[in-house]
Amino acid sequence: MVASASGGEFKLREENSTHLHFYMHDIASNPNPTAIRVVKGPLPLPGLPNFNFGDIFVMDDPLTEGPNLTSKLVGRAQGSYMAASQDSDVALLWTTNLVFKEGKYNGSTLSILSRDAIFAPVRELPVVGGTGIFRLARGYALLKTYSFNTTSGDAVLELDVYVLHH
Repeated sequence: MVASASGGEFKLREENSTHLHFYMHDIASNPNPTAIRVVKGPLPLPGLPNFNFGDIFVMDDPLTEGPNLTSKLVGRAQGSYMAASQDSDVALLWTTNLVFKEGKYNGSTLSILSRDAIFAPVRELPVVGGTGIFRLARGYALLKTYSFNTTSGDAVLELDVYVLHH
């Protein structure tokens, strides 16, 4: 397909599909946090003693091949999340860039913007864009909680990401 843009033309390549599988380590506890609360909300969340409705966290979480933090690093999840629901169906507004740092995806990113109902066994979050190999990406990520400490907030999430891209 050729499309005209002001001052030039560009050609879209055929669409590719990619499935990625990795683990995200969200560490809110000391001494080396990868997620830091930057705003503390006013109302406690049900079932989470140290978290409040309105909390906002900024993250730079490692993405690894396996569930252990010592597994091979494949990238980083960089972005923010906030506690965006007040009832027992605790949900976050999650906005992040998955930044890949290994292999053929090195330097490419995928962007996710979604609601994450953290106590659901599997959550589906939309992939809304990407860069590099993942230019014009769209798709979804399935999140499963591998482990979660309700006191510290430390979590390991398993992600299966399915994207179409050019």
